[in-house]
This record gives sequence, structure tokens and C-alpha cells, in this order.
Amino acid sequence: MARYNSEQKEQTRERIICAADRCFKKGGYSGIGVDGLAKEAGVTSGAFYGHFASKEEAFNEVVVLGFQELKKGVEHFQAEHGENWMNAFADYYLGFKRTCDLADGCAMQTLTPEITRSSELIRNSYQNEMTKVIEVVAKGLPNGTLSERRGRAWAYMSMLSGGVTALRGLTDDELAEKVAKSVKKAALSIALQI
Repeated sequence: MARYNSEQKEQTRERIICAADRCFKKGGYSGIGVDGLAKEAGVTSGAFYGHFASKEEAFNEVVVLGFQELKKGVEHFQAEHGENWMNAFADYYLGFKRTCDLADGCAMQTLTPEITRSSELIRNSYQNEMTKVIEVVAKGLPNGTLSERRGRAWAYMSMLSGGVTALRGLTDDELAEKVAKSVKKAALSIALQI
């Protein structure tokens, strides 16, 4: 019986994290409270507090997991596309990740604005996890010292994320496609040192 309770508790925690991820990405940190997060997860507020001491703690968990997911995504594109991974990743990021529902968006694009207004704890988590993403990106870039590749990795990822943020504000699909192509060209130019 104890094993079942432990598994059930872990499933409840996962539901809360998934609900918090969707809600924070779509409505921002201040866009929902603990009661709303609990309702979205299908649990009581008491159950929420059984897993997280505060909304901030849940947000921190979402930040960490979101950037771990981004790192895995970059690694996947590197493994699947070899030297062409940056091009394929840019297409995916400026395509699907630009047009999907915000709840399914990338943590870098959807959560970073919230992180900048957050506590030092959250910003430290972001910095730690984003640095891991940058290390993976840098290792996949050609030419230059590791320090130079890290700088280009930050620029490449920042350009993609900023591009998606700007593009989500456009209502003209044709204009958005043109701008997406320009952002991709500039991001690849930086990443590849063209």
C-alpha cells in the first residue's frame, strides 16, 4: 500500500508541475495564484502545498525543468542533424515554437520575461540551467575557442528567442514569415561566423 501511495503522490506532483508549466507560460507568474494552479491540476490547494511550499517554489521547478527540456531538445537536434543541426533547430524554433500555443512554447521565450522580474533564487536557477544549454550549443558550433563559441551560442539562442517574441506580436502572417527568415539568417550568420 505504501508503494501505491508513493506512486500516487508522484503522479499528483507531476500533474501540478504540468499545470504550472502551462499556466506560467500562457499567463505569466502573476497571471495565476495557487488556487488556480491547483484547480488546473485537478487537486486541492492543500494538495498543492503538500508538494510545494509556495507558488515561487513551483515556478522555480518549472524554470529548471523547462531549461532542461530545452537542453535535451538541442542535443536531439545535434544528434539527428549533425553539422546541419543549427539550421534545423532554427527552422523548428522560428516555425513551430513561434506558432504553437504559448502553453507549449519554449521556456526560454515564454518564461524569461517572468524570470527577469523574479527573485534571486529563480534568476540563479535560470542562470544555472541556461548556462548548461549554452554549453551544449557551444560544443555544437564550428570554429573558434570554447569562449568564442560560448559567446556565439548566447547570441544565437538570444536571437532566436527574441525573434520569436517579436514575431508573436505580429498579425500579418506574410510579414511574420519574412521576418522569421531574416532572424534565421542573422542567427546562423552569428553561429557559423559567416
